Amino acid sequence: MALADRDTLLQTHCFYMEKLVVGPKARGAIDLRKSATENLLRIAEAEERHIEDLTVVVLDRPRHEQLLAEIRRAGARVMLITDGDVAAGIMAALPERTGIDVLMGIGGATEAVLTACAVRCIEGDIQCRLWPRDQAERELVGEEGFDPDHVFPADELSGGHNIFFAATGITDGEMLGGVRFAGEQVETHSVVMRSYSGTIRWIDAVHDLRKLRARTSE
Repeated sequence: MALADRDTLLQTHCFYMEKLVVGPKARGAIDLRKSATENLLRIAEAEERHIEDLTVVVLDRPRHEQLLAEIRRAGARVMLITDGDVAAGIMAALPERTGIDVLMGIGGATEAVLTACAVRCIEGDIQCRLWPRDQAERELVGEEGFDPDHVFPADELSGGHNIFFAATGITDGEMLGGVRFAGEQVETHSVVMRSYSGTIRWIDAVHDLRKLRARTSE
């Protein structure tokens, strides 16, 4: 869930976006118009590290075959995920906590906007570009008033100055644990962020099912 202080979340019917996400140390160093290799060089320089020390998270999809080959040629490590690139983007913006330094590749446009909300709370950096799947979708992008070659920075994906982002794990993931049932209790793991204050809260909660059932039956 993401909320802004006014209706400033990017809206599009284009299903996919190309994405590049990094943490605070590499903020301002990335440029989606450059190659993956050039961006990795820039990120490594900004973080005062070697490319070989960077870990790049990428969705495991056939469309990323060339991207993966380039990342590996550049010398960076690769972490493949089957889904969940919102969590992966947040992990890339929190490298000191997660060990992930960069997110690259093509994923859902809605997920890009959600990721931008979280990245702005963390003061990382994100750039995205619409990725039409065919000519019909490219024409639709034009009808919406967008240039398919335009690179969206974080504040165009998610505007405003008081953004909230909240997520709760359903199944176990790299960032959040899933819902766990133990008799009459349920354990959940969540993260809540706010851009205005820069606060990040990691919340482990235990819910009493007996009390919840009693309240819902009232």
